[in-house]
Amino acid sequence: MNKPRTPWYRMDNASFMYSSIQREEFSAIYRFSAVMTEDVDPALLQSAVDRTLPRFPGFAMKICRGFFWYYFEPNTAPGPFVREDVADPCRPVRFNEDNGWLIRFYYYRRRISLEVFHALADGAGALTFFRNLLAEYLRQRGVDVPPGEGIADLDEPPPAAEREDAYLRYAGPASRALPRIPRAYQNRGTPEPFYTFHVTMGFLSVSALREKARSYGASITEYLAAVLLKLLVEKQRRERPIRERPVALAVPVNLRAYFPTETLRNFILTVQPSVDPALGDYDFPQLAALVHNYMRLTAEPVKLRAGLTRGVRLLYNRFLILIPRVVKNPIMLLSYGLTGVRPYSAIFTNPGPFRVPESMRPYIEQMEVVQGQATVARPHVSSISYGDTMEITFSGVQKETDLEREFFRFLVREGLHVRIESNRQGVQ
Repeated sequence: MNKPRTPWYRMDNASFMYSSIQREEFSAIYRFSAVMTEDVDPALLQSAVDRTLPRFPGFAMKICRGFFWYYFEPNTAPGPFVREDVADPCRPVRFNEDNGWLIRFYYYRRRISLEVFHALADGAGALTFFRNLLAEYLRQRGVDVPPGEGIADLDEPPPAAEREDAYLRYAGPASRALPRIPRAYQNRGTPEPFYTFHVTMGFLSVSALREKARSYGASITEYLAAVLLKLLVEKQRRERPIRERPVALAVPVNLRAYFPTETLRNFILTVQPSVDPALGDYDFPQLAALVHNYMRLTAEPVKLRAGLTRGVRLLYNRFLILIPRVVKNPIMLLSYGLTGVRPYSAIFTNPGPFRVPESMRPYIEQMEVVQGQATVARPHVSSISYGDTMEITFSGVQKETDLEREFFRFLVREGLHVRIESNRQGVQ
C-alpha cells in the first residue's frame, strides 16, 4: 500500500526571499504583544493556541529544502508550546530546531506575545491570527466572544482564499521596479555581542498624535516618517562624512488596501520616501509635505502593480529557477543587500490600529510591536495603536541610542507626552 504523499505549498516571492537570506545572525522575525488587564494563565493560553491553530493552517507550516527552492509542508510535530518570555526577543529562527515551528508564543505577567517568521505572513496576516488567538484565550477565561467583526468561527474549515498567493493573482502586464536610490546613508552603529537585542518603546496618545500630524497636513504614518527623515539627516551631518548621501526610509505598504484579497500570507510592497541633503536644507513642515506628496504619488494601484509584477516575474525567471538552491541562496543574499539594505537608512512600518470587537476591549490594555534585528547594526522602527494608545518601537543590536533618544525628544518638543520603556539598562 502506497503511503499518502505529504501536501506541499509553493512560497510567494516574499517567502522565498526571507527563507533564502536567513542566517544564524539574522532572521526576519517580528513580534506582536498584547498587554492584558489580568495576569496570563499559561495553561489556558496553551489551550487557546491548540484550539486556534487548526483554523489558521498557514501558520502551522515548516520549511523544507528542495534542490531548487525552499517550500512549505504542514507541520504535524508536537507544539508549538507556550513559553515564559525572554530578555532578548525576536531571536533568529533555525529551520531544524524547535520541531520546525516558525511561530512562537510567550507570556510574562499580563503580556501575551506572538513571534512570526516573515516567510509565513506579513503583519496584517499575523494580526488576524493574533486577534483570533486572543479571542479564544478570553473564551477560555469565560468571556463571551462570538464570531464576527474579524473573529472567525474556529469550528468552520479555513477558506482557501486565506492561503492565496495574491502577488501571483494581481501580477499585471507591466513589470517595473519602483524608483530606488542606489545607495542611501547607511545609519550603521556599533554592533553588540550576539545576541544582545535592544528594545525601546514610547507610548503616547493617538488622538494627540493625529491632531499634530494634521497640523502639518499629514497622516500619522507620514508625520512619523518625516520625523525620522529629519533626525537621520541631522545624524548624518553630525558624523561629518566626506559626501552626504540621500536619507531614505523603507516603508512597507499593505497591498490589500489597493487589491482586494482575503490572503493571510505576505502581500506588501516597500516604498521609499527620501530626502537628499545635497539639495539644501529642509525645514520640518517641508519634510512632512514631501513625505505626504510622495506617498500619494507612489502608493497608487498602477505603480504598485508594476512593482509587485516585477517581483513575481523575477521569481519565475527560468534561469533563476534552474539554479540549485545552495547556489541561489548567496545570490539572493547579495541581491537583498543591493536592493533591500543599501537603498535605505532605516525601516519604518506601521500596520495601523489593532481593532477587536467590543466584547474583547475591556480585557486588552495596549498593543506592542517589535521588529527583529536588521542585517546590519541599525535600528528598525515600528508602531501600532490600540484604542487611544500609540506604541512606537526602536529595536536592534546597535550600542548607540542617539536616534531613538532624539526621536522621542522631538515628539516631546512638539507638545506630545511620551512614556518610555526599554530593556536597555538605565533607560526608563
